[in-house]
Amino acid sequence: MVKKNKILLFGIALILLIITFSCKGPGTKEKKTEVTVVEKTTVVFPDFNADSALRYVKMQTDFGARVPGSKAHQECASWLKKELLSATPYVTVQEFKTRVFNGDVFSGKNIIASFNPDKKARIMLCAHWDSRPFADHDPDPAKWNEPVMGANDGASGVGVLLEMARILKENQASVGIDIIFFDMEDYGPSQDNQNEAANEHWGLGSQYWSRNPHIPGYRARFVILLDMVGAKDARFFQEGFSMYFAPDKVKKVWDIASGLGYQEYFRNETGGYINDDHYFINEVIKIPAIDIIHLDASSSNGSFFEYWHTTGDTFDKIDKETLRVVGEVLVNVVFAEK
Repeated sequence: MVKKNKILLFGIALILLIITFSCKGPGTKEKKTEVTVVEKTTVVFPDFNADSALRYVKMQTDFGARVPGSKAHQECASWLKKELLSATPYVTVQEFKTRVFNGDVFSGKNIIASFNPDKKARIMLCAHWDSRPFADHDPDPAKWNEPVMGANDGASGVGVLLEMARILKENQASVGIDIIFFDMEDYGPSQDNQNEAANEHWGLGSQYWSRNPHIPGYRARFVILLDMVGAKDARFFQEGFSMYFAPDKVKKVWDIASGLGYQEYFRNETGGYINDDHYFINEVIKIPAIDIIHLDASSSNGSFFEYWHTTGDTFDKIDKETLRVVGEVLVNVVFAEK
């Protein structure tokens, strides 16, 4: 069912009426007056249910830290597949093996849901669903080998997209939509184990998909990646690689956010360059991809939110209002596309 959310008014000139009238009398010529009648019509977007998105975040963290190779990781993968199948029958689990920075080999799963699979024009929405195996940025060095719950760093983006899947089940978009949950994004080297090839050890699931898309020759108009979209008073600056590879897509999304009144969240300012899943999508498969990611120059934890890669990245840090803002922007982007 479609409910009213934000409404855009379009002035559409429907018909040009020629009103003809005659002034009777000798020598009087027929006069014509042209009148343009403009009728306003409404485009209604579906509601984004922030309570539902929040619940999806909570259900992920209830499994525990979704570290590759763990029981929580396995159980969460099964649950994600089940949730997506409740929204669309077109669900693919792309299994792969990959080697992490220390030489260990893990099995990963990219989980993919498609809506309107027959549509050639497509938009791809994505987030990573795994969580980091060690809290190497925790203020307490004794916790550096503990796993990260990843409520914001991972689960928040997945929660928004699960709610998006529910909306797409009930509301037909004009274009095809693919939702992809990438695995093995956060198994990069610890801060004391960096090297020149460190960037290649992140985003392993998106790297694999970019070289082996679930549909041969897959193309999309653009890709939106969500990463850390649940913290209170989050600020989404225009990330560097997004601006380098797809500045017009950044403008599209930020303009929509501004039109909804969310300028305080979606800041019209350039942020840093973040080596995230979107980088490999741009560089390898060459689909324009942007990253909606919380960046905070005032944070004591680099440029990310305060609890990034710490044991403090827990569900209590998730803010329903931030999820709602991001979700509403995403709904408007998707359902405005023709």
